[in-house]
Amino acid sequence: MNKNHLNIYNNLIKLTRNKNLYLNLKNNDTFSDRLIILLFHFGFFLKIYKNEISKKEAQDLFDYFIRQIELSIREIGYGDVSVNKKMKDYINLFYSILEKVETWDSFDSYKKKIIFKSFLNISPDNDIFVEYFDKFRDFLVKNTLNNFTKDILNFKF
Repeated sequence: MNKNHLNIYNNLIKLTRNKNLYLNLKNNDTFSDRLIILLFHFGFFLKIYKNEISKKEAQDLFDYFIRQIELSIREIGYGDVSVNKKMKDYINLFYSILEKVETWDSFDSYKKKIIFKSFLNISPDNDIFVEYFDKFRDFLVKNTLNNFTKDILNFKF
């Protein structure tokens, strides 16, 4: 296991645990909601830093993330068949998120809200996710990949 992968994963998990992100969900936050928000963080991370890492390193990081998600699903108590189905669904969901994140800069605020509405159970007039991920994207652009490979950081954006 690459220590950088662990630190990147832990830093993105820390960002995903931001309680303010879950205040505007229509129902109580679930494992699935948290995972979707983690996948958005990871999608933005890959988009911004894709030119700084090799394809092999990006694939290794992706594989590490997928293994960690699979372990989390197993810890919840799902069996092998359910885990395989859930992983297939989450990987397809991640590719859909990546597609949206890749063209994020071309969307207006309304379109960005609709994107989050399609993935999370929120009202369409909810601005918190758009504002948060726009700030997160700017934060990633202003910082280096090396920041994420250090131990868990305190993020301010």
